[in-house]
Amino acid sequence: MKRITYFIAFLGLILLAGCDSEDRSTDFINSVEAPSNVDVLFRVVPDNTGLVFINPSAENAAKFDIDFGDGSEMETLNTGNTALHVYEEGVYTVVLTATGINGLTTRLERELVVAFIPPQNLEVVLENIPGVSKTVRVSATADFGIFYEVDFGDGSDIQSANMGDEIIYEYAAGGFYNVVVTAYSAAEETTVYEENFEVIEINEPLEAAPNPTAQPDDVIAIYSDSYTPITTNEFPTEWSDSGFEEIQIDGNNTIKYTEMAFTGIVTDYGNPTDLTGMDFVHFDYWTTDATTLGFKIVNTAVDPVEEDIIAVDEVVQNEWVSVVFSLDDYDMDRSQVTQLLFDALGNRATIFIDNLYFSREPTGPPFDDGLLENGDFELGADPWIVGVDDNAPAPVVTVGGNTYYSVDVTSAGQPFSVNVSQKLEIIEGETYVLTFDAWSNVDRSIIAGIGLSGGDFSNNSEPVNITTNVTNYSLTLTAGGFGAPDARVLFDVGAEVGVVNIDNVSLKVFVDNLLVNGDFEAGADPWIVGVDDTAPAPVVTVGGNTYYSVDVTSAGQPFSVNVSQKLEIIQGETYTLTFDAWSDVNRSIIAGIGLSGGDFSNNSEPVNITPTVTNYTLTLPADGFGAPDARVLFDVGAEVGMVNIDNVVLSIN
Repeated sequence: MKRITYFIAFLGLILLAGCDSEDRSTDFINSVEAPSNVDVLFRVVPDNTGLVFINPSAENAAKFDIDFGDGSEMETLNTGNTALHVYEEGVYTVVLTATGINGLTTRLERELVVAFIPPQNLEVVLENIPGVSKTVRVSATADFGIFYEVDFGDGSDIQSANMGDEIIYEYAAGGFYNVVVTAYSAAEETTVYEENFEVIEINEPLEAAPNPTAQPDDVIAIYSDSYTPITTNEFPTEWSDSGFEEIQIDGNNTIKYTEMAFTGIVTDYGNPTDLTGMDFVHFDYWTTDATTLGFKIVNTAVDPVEEDIIAVDEVVQNEWVSVVFSLDDYDMDRSQVTQLLFDALGNRATIFIDNLYFSREPTGPPFDDGLLENGDFELGADPWIVGVDDNAPAPVVTVGGNTYYSVDVTSAGQPFSVNVSQKLEIIEGETYVLTFDAWSNVDRSIIAGIGLSGGDFSNNSEPVNITTNVTNYSLTLTAGGFGAPDARVLFDVGAEVGVVNIDNVSLKVFVDNLLVNGDFEAGADPWIVGVDDTAPAPVVTVGGNTYYSVDVTSAGQPFSVNVSQKLEIIQGETYTLTFDAWSDVNRSIIAGIGLSGGDFSNNSEPVNITPTVTNYTLTLPADGFGAPDARVLFDVGAEVGMVNIDNVVLSIN
């Protein structure tokens, strides 16, 4: 048992010698923290004498006071020294007080068992640390034991620790080693544990690279399962100085470069890639032996050829690392890029690469799929499935850079005979809003809803008539009498022939929004500019998502640029206003509730928005005002810069 307590002691006086002619500041002492990482290591002479070596340690400690716990006189040690003390058999609480140069102290209590009995019931944990190459963890416990030693079997020095503490050790290479753990008490006899243990050397990633988050519309992809890459002419090039292999890691395609000095990719000499609209280059790497790594961009379409390379600041080994370079840092013409190179910068190494792509600053918010995952299908099928079979991925297609569910029903049958579902938790009695885009090559119907994925397959679903036009549909569905952790969103489409396309599926818990069209998916109506009912608010649609957007090019009064929606506000009620907002710069807007005429009384607050899509919440009492034609308002004219607003919800507290 170990217990640590911190104290602050009074620093009475510091004497500085050898300073007759100039003052020396002692201010630095006030910044020194109390001793930390205080510990004590017990060692015992196994000869039935009870002689124990006590070795204290700490950071920022100048001295240690040791209370041996047996009523004997305390002892003071300077840092780096060891105390020797003879104990009778028994259980003692050793108290260690570490003191820093400024008098701050830290106190540690540690139990010590002294017995002239060999360690009993020795238990040893010897294991590879998951995900860490050639590194093991050892710990040992034993009745009557004081400390243990470990011979790792590779000729290295023996290491020791108190009983119950662990030792982390890294081998030079993987393989089998004869590991010997020896437990000591105060008795002459020791207890030994021995194991021929296999040390695992990890030479490749155990899991796939992280999924990228950039939206497909903002990406030019070279290599990634998450996007549709552009066509490349040479990948790798004939002149690459590297081994090349495409492997799967946790189901994800990944490049493995072996003995890489440098390796190249040719996009298209006849049709160079224009990167002037992109802001960043991104890639993920994993390596066990690389110490340097750079990424080069080449334009061979100009004379002379232009190229530039940026190096990773510090290569990290044995884990996936996401690298993002600003393309502005490449000193070259990026309008006609034809070659891309990874370079080990004078070394050779094995390097795994994934998610190589160029991206720009987001032009709109990511699709909000609510409780679902991959509701816009941009990551492919997963976790969408056919029926309730977890091993049957849903069919998806990519057209014009947009990925969506698509199936051609050639023979009519039961509605559920052709299905797409996603499993998730549905809570009994909760009300949900299911929204989605759907279209076909004919006018036909489908069934959409929520329900169970087993048992009696209870559900709440509705028929939806779809057409050849892409249309957004919204269903409000209550989970009446059913719910489960593995319930599902479902689309049964097998009852009629014709192609069924589904995209941008979102499931959210129903919120009693006093506003109409708070997510702008129905366009502008009833959002207006100012209080003019004939002036619809400006909205845009990006990546299938519609939202309010205005570019303020000249700063004026806050209300000079405005978006509002009229509704009844009840005097004395308290409202909660939530919304998403973002800009192309850091700037502020004003959001609130108020009257649409008269003295325009309102309760509003400034909100600082950034280029990151952020959800904001304001609590707004309607103190002293209210009307049937009051409004929610956003005044955005005081500063220049884009203002984007989406997902506006107003509710009564």
